[in-house]
Amino acid sequence: MSEPTYDVEAVTEVAEFRAALRRFLRQSEKVARSYGLTPQRYLLLLMIKGAPNGSQRSTVTELADRLQLAQSTVTELVMRAEEIGLVERELSPMDARVGHLRLTAEGERRLRLSFAHLATERAQLRDAILAHLA
Repeated sequence: MSEPTYDVEAVTEVAEFRAALRRFLRQSEKVARSYGLTPQRYLLLLMIKGAPNGSQRSTVTELADRLQLAQSTVTELVMRAEEIGLVERELSPMDARVGHLRLTAEGERRLRLSFAHLATERAQLRDAILAHLA
């Protein structure tokens, strides 16, 4: 079996894309912290507010899937966010075993500030993705 080969130009493009992605992630972490959020809590709030179905709420199971974390890890993250007043739980009217999470006013405020602060970084990441796809 022969050794695989690769194009140095392609490797350079991927390296540039990964560097842009890392810059975005690092800046997101800094901004989240400046508004009193850990990077994990920022992602939690973002995923709840940005639920794919537009409901602005989510379950722990849905969050575990979207965040690619163990359900027990997400449960702990949610419990801590609840304790400091960023999210609240409401029982599903369809199934009392299901709890939906939504942002509190304080969670909304911190997410809004962080999200607005990252507008330039999102545009830069979008440009990097488009350049990578071209």
